[in-house]
Amino acid sequence: MARRRRPPVGRGTPLASSLMSGSFLTGLECPRCGARHDATRPQNLCSCGSPLLARYDLDAVGQAVGPTDIAGRAADLWRYRELLPVGDPAHIATLGEGWTPLLPAARYGAHIGVPRLLVKDEGLVPTGSFKARGAAVGVSRASELGIRHVAMPTNGNAGAAWALYAARAGLRATIAMPAAAPVITRKECVVAGAELYIVDGLIGDAGRLIAGLIGETVFDVSTLKEPYRLEGKKTMGYEIAEQLGWRVPDVILYPTGGGVGLIGIHKALGELRELGWIGDKAPRLVAVQSTVCAPVVAAFEAGARRATPWPDAHTVAFGITVPAPLGDELILDALYATGGTAIAVDDAELLADLRDFGAREGMWLCPEGAACLTAARRLRATGWIGADDEVVILNTGTGLKYPDSVEAWPES
Repeated sequence: MARRRRPPVGRGTPLASSLMSGSFLTGLECPRCGARHDATRPQNLCSCGSPLLARYDLDAVGQAVGPTDIAGRAADLWRYRELLPVGDPAHIATLGEGWTPLLPAARYGAHIGVPRLLVKDEGLVPTGSFKARGAAVGVSRASELGIRHVAMPTNGNAGAAWALYAARAGLRATIAMPAAAPVITRKECVVAGAELYIVDGLIGDAGRLIAGLIGETVFDVSTLKEPYRLEGKKTMGYEIAEQLGWRVPDVILYPTGGGVGLIGIHKALGELRELGWIGDKAPRLVAVQSTVCAPVVAAFEAGARRATPWPDAHTVAFGITVPAPLGDELILDALYATGGTAIAVDDAELLADLRDFGAREGMWLCPEGAACLTAARRLRATGWIGADDEVVILNTGTGLKYPDSVEAWPES
């Protein structure tokens, strides 16, 4: 496959340790002010307050590896190691994460007028949610940088994943989550031996608790406050492209709370285009939120680049209950750049669609994934999604972690 020649995105040389494993990380860059940051030491936000993005020498990546090489590697996210930040493979903490199936849902798709509907099923990764991707890469890089104790607030699944991967790597973990978070995620933290705090409130309240614990020996790995969780999440984008034969679909719908996965998919597909591994086409990205917590939707509809914090946020799709996402600029930039959109759905609709999809396709989606079904159905009804569009929805976790979603279904 031809590769487009271009200057390296990282505008530098790979870190010395990267030469040993094939990683071509060159540094960290602020997408807001353009400042460069040293990737050889732990970093949180830029001084301007923006999250940082990992950059790679893509010219060198293209000379070192191609799609054919990757096809012969193990079926996990580390198959893309040149485009991941871990320099020394001895620090990789893995439970076999990645390479989840991209499943056709033709029966349900035909029912809603989207016959080329596909589901990227992240419920099959370790820990039962896509958060395992970010935890695997984030914990591995933290270990490589000498961090021994990580701390974070969570809506449940991220904290569970980071607790388990921290245990795998021999790191300490401190997790704070709202009392309303899925009970199974609390138990996962306990199993992993994490220090767990349960707060009466939302994720912002958990964040304030964690902020009071951060110090020289405790590193903050909150959503987008460290740059490497995003690198794990972006591998969903690589996999979608590879599983489609190194091309992209027309539309990707993503349940958006903190939005790390949506930002990551956009970053991944941009990297693949610059490498020349896929064509110039970019899928239209859709941020799916709840009608009772829709800061990104409100900002998108206003044509804004920042979101206003959402008051009194509560939804059965607990993973997208993020009233003030730190990555709002990056989420909105991805939507605008791809000609995408943002849509809010209500709890009754998504639970009804969850049941309908399960009966037609034999898959129990998480509520967040079901929100994408509702969004796809509604966008098809308005014509925003066409009858011939190839559409991918992200099911970000197994429905087995949300047993109460069954009891919460509305009466038929």
